[in-house]
Amino acid sequence: MTVIVDLIVVDHPLAAEQLTLLRSVDTPRAQFRTALDALAGFLVYEACRAMPTIATTVTTPLGPAPAKALAVTPLVVPVLRAGLGMLNAALRLLPEAETGFVGVARNEETFKPVSYVAKLPKRLDDRPCLVVDPMLATGGSLVHACQELADRGAPVIIAVCVLAAPEGIETVRASGLGVTIVTASVDSHLNERAFIVPGLGDAGDRQFGEG
Repeated sequence: MTVIVDLIVVDHPLAAEQLTLLRSVDTPRAQFRTALDALAGFLVYEACRAMPTIATTVTTPLGPAPAKALAVTPLVVPVLRAGLGMLNAALRLLPEAETGFVGVARNEETFKPVSYVAKLPKRLDDRPCLVVDPMLATGGSLVHACQELADRGAPVIIAVCVLAAPEGIETVRASGLGVTIVTASVDSHLNERAFIVPGLGDAGDRQFGEG
């Protein structure tokens, strides 16, 4: 695992193996979904590493033992539609978590985000948030989602992305929102269509089909 201030790159061999499947053009849809779910689990695990805990006690068959629990369960927010493929993995690790939804489409001419839904609690004071979205490309959609959370008072926002482009990372940093990015790889660049290179294609289309 490589940590650079607000960027965490999870380079575990098992995570890399799932990323290999996601990148391959030959991976069928069903296997793509399975690999995305598996990799999301690794990423969410690392994203929660620094979350505050409280000390408690648990009774084992042989007596009491010191234990820990999360101080506050984070809100999990998939960015629709591609982020849905990462939601189940997050909820397996955080079964008590509530889920919010932010829907953002990309204008294919301007590459700017177009919002179409924000189903979130009115206030998020003292509640950390995990935003899950496979691709951090231009950064517009992620910044939009994180701004929605910041406007509601979220004190900590962690973005969990399978891949990130340098351009998207800089956009998130320039937003001033203080978002931590957890990803499996920082790829080379964006092409003229604002797709990550080498990337893995369109994560939404590869999960659900075109449309």
